[in-house]
Amino acid sequence: MKRRSFLKLSGVSAMSVVVAPSLITQKLYADNGDLYKTYEKIQLKDADGNPLNASTLTKEENYVFNFPMVSTPCLLVDLGEATQKDVKLKSDDGTEYIFKGGVGKTGSIVAYSAICPHQLTHPTPDDSFFQYVPKAGKTMAYEKGGVFVCSSHLSAFTPNDGGKRVNGPATEGLTQIVLEIDDQDNIWAVGALGPNKFHDYLDAFKPEFKKYYGGKRKGKKLVKVEAKVVKLSNFSKDLIQY
Repeated sequence: MKRRSFLKLSGVSAMSVVVAPSLITQKLYADNGDLYKTYEKIQLKDADGNPLNASTLTKEENYVFNFPMVSTPCLLVDLGEATQKDVKLKSDDGTEYIFKGGVGKTGSIVAYSAICPHQLTHPTPDDSFFQYVPKAGKTMAYEKGGVFVCSSHLSAFTPNDGGKRVNGPATEGLTQIVLEIDDQDNIWAVGALGPNKFHDYLDAFKPEFKKYYGGKRKGKKLVKVEAKVVKLSNFSKDLIQY
């Protein structure tokens, strides 16, 4: 599988970024890169086009949706237990950012970009080498389950503390997709936190965008208003996990 690495964020000294999701309307810069970026607030919908309610998510199920762009896949998971809160993370250059925690009644729901920071492995309609492995599951990438795993090169990431890289050749953690849940239990995606791979990804897979999305121009369009959420097993024909 041909993957490319990410243009690192650069910085002379570390800085902390604290997020107050959709209240932030500008980019938070770390020198020539940004650690948090707001996008149009979009509502997550189920396969039938109905609002997706947080309480209906199956625990530890992989759900996929595309955000912030039409071609950039993300994974949504209810971990079944509260995540850690206010976790300080670092990008490769030492720039710090803060994972505020999961959302939902128990703080157990998280979403991350499903683009591996190592060589950009990601789910496609044909197959997925990237997925969440339940706590009771087993993986060659880590000593226990309850992690996101890229089976291309066996990198593993822990979802309950901001998507930290805990094993494998990846050197940075996952990009968090910042979520909000309203009073009606509806789920919204509002931004992305952490060093992201979106631009390198868009440069790397032009043939793929033509196959699945009608070309790069359409694939790089920002998602507007809503995004469909489906189980990963219904999105990808073949799930590969080691």
